Order: sequence, then C-alpha cells, then structure tokens
Amino acid sequence: MTKADDAHRSFLKRFTCSASVFSAFAEDLGLSPEVARMIACGFGAGISKTGNICGAVSGAIMVIGLAHGKAEEGDDAATEKTRALVRQFIAEFTRKNGSISCTDLLGYNLSIPDDYEAARESGIFIDKCPLLVRDAADILEVLLNDNGRKQP
Repeated sequence: MTKADDAHRSFLKRFTCSASVFSAFAEDLGLSPEVARMIACGFGAGISKTGNICGAVSGAIMVIGLAHGKAEEGDDAATEKTRALVRQFIAEFTRKNGSISCTDLLGYNLSIPDDYEAARESGIFIDKCPLLVRDAADILEVLLNDNGRKQP
C-alpha cells in the first residue's frame, strides 16, 4: 500500500484533503496520524474555504517541513533544503494539474457560499479532489524517497 493509497482512503473517510495527505506521512516522521489530522484540518478546502492554496498541497508542504525543516538555531541549510523541495513539489503538482490554487483547480471559489454549494452539487469534491490528494501524495512520496529525511 502506498502513501497515496493511505491519503486517498483517508479523504474518502471525510478527512480534509490537507489532513489526508499530512497524516499519510506523519507516523514515518514521528507524529501520530491523529495529531497530524488535527494540525492540518484547517488547511483543507483552499485554506478553510477561502479560495487559496489547495489543501492537498498545504498538507504536502507540511510533510516537507516535518521531514526537512529547520528545528535548530543556525541550521539555515535545512531552511534552504525545505524551500527547494517545496518549490520542486509545487512545480511538479502544477505541471500535472495546472495550478496549486483551489479555486483554479476546481473552477469554483469556495469562499463564495453559492459557489461552494454549486461545487458540492456538481460532485467535484468526489470526482476531482480525491485525484488531487492522490497526486500530491504520489509526488511527495517520490520527492521524499529521492531526498531522504531527517530522523525524528
């Protein structure tokens, strides 16, 4: 079973897109999936239905930070590595999906109640969002495998 399978299954259980991606990788990085889902919850639906960055992308960025982020004063190399990996992730996700903006990806601005309702009625959260969660986790798994990770 891949991390993408785990993230996809979590999303189908109605966890947010961000929580689904973040929690799929959390345990390997020393964080329980339950805590990861709580931390990431507010980033789903384009950062809490504000039409911003896709939650699956936000979840992936949190994983990159947990795997490589700066934890010690003076470890500026960790900051630079994290930023480089985030840029690489964003470039690949954008190449595959055209954007990292939830509004652009879905074609609905979730911050507008009528748009949110239209998106829900269209089935896009069932048809498209699981694919975005899977793409984010697939890209992230390759990125982490290619770049190692810090030990928790």
